[in-house]
Amino acid sequence: MIAGDELRARFDAPDALGIGIEEELFLLDPETLDLLPRARELVESLDGDARFKLELPAAQLEIITPPLPDVTSAVDALAAARADLARAAEPFGRLMTAGVHPTTAEYGVVTDDARYRRTLDEYGDRARRQLVCGLHLHVSLGGADRTLAVYNALRSYLPELSALAANAPFHVGRDTGLASVRPSIAVYLQRQGVPPAIPSWDWFADALRWGQASDTIPDARRWWFELRLHATYGTLELRAPDAQSSITDVHGVAAFAHDLMHALAARFDAGEPLPVHDSWRIDENRWAAMRDGVDATFADLETGERVPVRELIRSRLPELHPATEALLEANGAIRTRAVGVEDAAAYLADAYTSAAISDASSGRAQP
Repeated sequence: MIAGDELRARFDAPDALGIGIEEELFLLDPETLDLLPRARELVESLDGDARFKLELPAAQLEIITPPLPDVTSAVDALAAARADLARAAEPFGRLMTAGVHPTTAEYGVVTDDARYRRTLDEYGDRARRQLVCGLHLHVSLGGADRTLAVYNALRSYLPELSALAANAPFHVGRDTGLASVRPSIAVYLQRQGVPPAIPSWDWFADALRWGQASDTIPDARRWWFELRLHATYGTLELRAPDAQSSITDVHGVAAFAHDLMHALAARFDAGEPLPVHDSWRIDENRWAAMRDGVDATFADLETGERVPVRELIRSRLPELHPATEALLEANGAIRTRAVGVEDAAAYLADAYTSAAISDASSGRAQP
């Protein structure tokens, strides 16, 4: 079992500095646009391309970019992978992503794989309900103490990142009244939401040891919180955002998250203590993010003062990327709701593989 000093060494020397993106997505029937549980066949047709892997639902895949030096390079790599996957998927169906599929049934088919069979055996129908897609960002900060401090502080910002990325207002063919229903589905599995503060590397090593000994967390990949320290790669992994339908939206979320992490790291390097807040306070803002997205107001975690999310996010960095600003005006949840539930699946599938900017006479919103 790994010790605290081994974990520290891993984060002091990550595999590569930079950012990597993981994107979960769905394979759809080309006619009905419902989920098509043939992801394994599609992956097998890709001749071992390491960018593509299976996930828990049998209709889901994941795209993984290599670690790259900056956000633009990582987003470009994701866009290229999307294009390659779309071409490979043509004999099977179409692709789309969002926090959830807007109209599919509540329960799906699980991938027949040893890792996922364990999840199915442990959770039953709760596992079959995990028809959700996330956008995961791996950021290496090149220092164990720096990474741990940023991890503990970034917990407080998870609701802001979730609000910006909210992209799942519809579920099982109805409007949920939420900006993102995804967190309420993910919670059917253990270790979801805001992660615990980690006071030291020894504490984290002991937590992983206990998980293995108890067989509740046999490996660190099942530490499913919205933010985690990834011991294999030596990265800080952000898991809170919904998957983004357009590549421009991916850029907006990734740019804000990456720059926020590095801003926190710079404050740590300057000797500033980074606040570590109670999870229950953060959870209050997390609920507001799930309900209202960028239209939400949050409670200041120190004073309780109410602050609009748009104002809060704009205050975090000296300048926001234009794609982030666009999301603040109208993120995925707002635009998808404007399209309507009946047209949402087609809209999201169009957005996935192209800019899909239609002329005004089409009456469809810009993805």
